Amino acid sequence: MAAVAPVRRTAARLAALLVATLALGLATAPVGPAVAAPPAGLVAAAPGDDEGGTPALRAQLDAASKGWLEAKAALARSVGRQKQLTDQLTTINAELSVRDTKVGEIAGVAYRTGRLGTAAALLASDSPEGFMDRAAALGQVAANEDRALHDLIETRDRATATRTALNAEIQEQRRQVAVMAKRKQQAERALEVANDRAASGGSGGIRGTSTANADPAPRNSDGSWPPESCSVNDPTPADGCITPRTLHALKEAKSAGFTRYVSCYRPSGSGEHPKGRACDFAAQSDGFGGVASGGDRTYGNNLAAYFIRNSDALAVLYVIWFKQIWLPSSGWKSYSGGNGDPSSDHTNHVHLSVY
Repeated sequence: MAAVAPVRRTAARLAALLVATLALGLATAPVGPAVAAPPAGLVAAAPGDDEGGTPALRAQLDAASKGWLEAKAALARSVGRQKQLTDQLTTINAELSVRDTKVGEIAGVAYRTGRLGTAAALLASDSPEGFMDRAAALGQVAANEDRALHDLIETRDRATATRTALNAEIQEQRRQVAVMAKRKQQAERALEVANDRAASGGSGGIRGTSTANADPAPRNSDGSWPPESCSVNDPTPADGCITPRTLHALKEAKSAGFTRYVSCYRPSGSGEHPKGRACDFAAQSDGFGGVASGGDRTYGNNLAAYFIRNSDALAVLYVIWFKQIWLPSSGWKSYSGGNGDPSSDHTNHVHLSVY
């Protein structure tokens, strides 16, 4: 028994040392950022590329939708400029008509009086004072005639320049329409290829009943969208960064009554989530579960309809919901690039990507 006591004391010391070491390790370990626990029933999103399709497909859709939105903004600028030029041309033509009439009257008087009209008027003077008065009056008439002719030429030059600018704007509009058609074809072709390689997804449009209007996100003075980075805090449990336009869309959707679980930033993957330009809006009230049905599916339908109704105000690149994708250039199209689960098939959440 005497030999057993030292062994027990040694074991006790080792156990105490181990406990102290663990306690010290826990106390000195770096503390990471707090992450909000997912709501009850939440099914965590799959790691990596969980948004369906392939990185190449998403890159093509992103480029096509961006190009379409940029061409649309350029077209709107061109249409506005064309209206300004048309109004200017109308004003100039009215002015030109007045000046042309005045010059015509001057020409008519000159024709009736002939070239000797000036000399005859001077010779008809009966005194030196009358001669000087008539000479001054004739000088003023000549100056007025010269000014009228100068104004007429200037007005005609302005009209010619305005017509040239107007024709250039019309050509610019045609170019932007062609760009939009090309981007539309690019997006639809990418989806066709993807769908040919996968099982057929949904067909037809998503029907929602939302009629809420969103406040527009800030634009540049020319109507284009300013570039933005992942620079503001993501208020969702995803705990990262998003762009100011993404935050605006998130706040507007919540103001419209769409207040169920949302997750935006994600550090991995090749889509817009790592760039802070996308959010996933759960159809169920407690998070991403199985395939949405009943009221949950209606919620998703209405949310998708809300984003589409306000796509121009919110700079929507595309919306994905229930195996379909909505593009600003093409409307609803089948989106069959998922992995067969509710998250990648987008049957449990609405995906929003903004410019």
